[in-house]
Amino acid sequence: MKGIILHGGHGTRLRPLTHTGPKQLLPIANKPMSQYGIEAMISSGISEIAIIIGGIGANKVREHYGEGEEFGVKFTYIQQDQPKGISHAIALCKDFVDNEKFLVFLGDNILKDSISKYVKEFVKSDADASIVLCEVENPTRFGIAEIKNGEIIKIVEKPKEPPTNLAVIGVYLLTPKIFDIINRLKPSWRNELEITDALQMLLEENNKIIYNTVSENWKDTGTPEDIIQANDIILRDKKSYFLGEKKEGVLMNGNIMVGKNSKIEKGVKLNGPIIIGENCLVESGIIGPNVSIGNNSKISKCNLSNSIIMEDCEIKSELKIENSIISKNSKILQKENFDANNIFLLGEGTKIYL
Repeated sequence: MKGIILHGGHGTRLRPLTHTGPKQLLPIANKPMSQYGIEAMISSGISEIAIIIGGIGANKVREHYGEGEEFGVKFTYIQQDQPKGISHAIALCKDFVDNEKFLVFLGDNILKDSISKYVKEFVKSDADASIVLCEVENPTRFGIAEIKNGEIIKIVEKPKEPPTNLAVIGVYLLTPKIFDIINRLKPSWRNELEITDALQMLLEENNKIIYNTVSENWKDTGTPEDIIQANDIILRDKKSYFLGEKKEGVLMNGNIMVGKNSKIEKGVKLNGPIIIGENCLVESGIIGPNVSIGNNSKISKCNLSNSIIMEDCEIKSELKIENSIISKNSKILQKENFDANNIFLLGEGTKIYL
């Protein structure tokens, strides 16, 4: 079985974070979100993976992942010139798939559950597709499946009146039969070829679609709030480690991970879950809960919670910073003392002087 991960799109809902690169490279627990999907495919035995790229910063995807040697697999890059939908992206992979069953994983989805059992089940089955469903609170945002007597009877994209709250999440197991379906699809109102329309057509033509369900272990990352919540989901399950240096008087509570050559100075309070990368310096302040700090960053004085700080950042401020995402190589420096709660959404290289 081969794998496909979608890494295109413009990420407009996440600007300014995506002005300089694709949203799928935004880090969650100090790892690009798309890497979770790639590692899930690899752990299920898939060794040939196509990465669909397009939009801003497509070259950054190639630079980060290379040809696959670091992961022990082979990557093939396929260009999608315009964001014309998931089905359009899948159609570009027909030659790559070469008549095999295959797995499609959306690069902006975080799924903690293993997909190995879904892959094994699909390989052995006579089904034409397999999808994964999750109950959601806001079904009008997603493709929704209607089930009767344990079988899928309808799949519809973002319905105004959802028949259920079972969202079709971004993991699709398919056969080459889907390519003929996609060739006959018409663009939706968004001018995209929708994967839900392709699956619905499979159903209408009496093809077999099986399904599995997951609980809250799935997260769509379409908004900054979603990304911060996904960060928390991942951090809470990671094992604690401390590879850096901490001075006496550091207070630590909960699940905490600190990388090599990072220093935590006296008086700092760490409330897990927290991950701090390599070569970081935390001089003072209260960090956590739910905080990721990337490599080579320096934090001083601030009270930081529910936030993602990417690599090469510097924050020296007495501000309370929460529910924020601060992109790489950004600075927040404060000269005058004042107390305030702040939410930041900063693009790469932003400098703020207070």
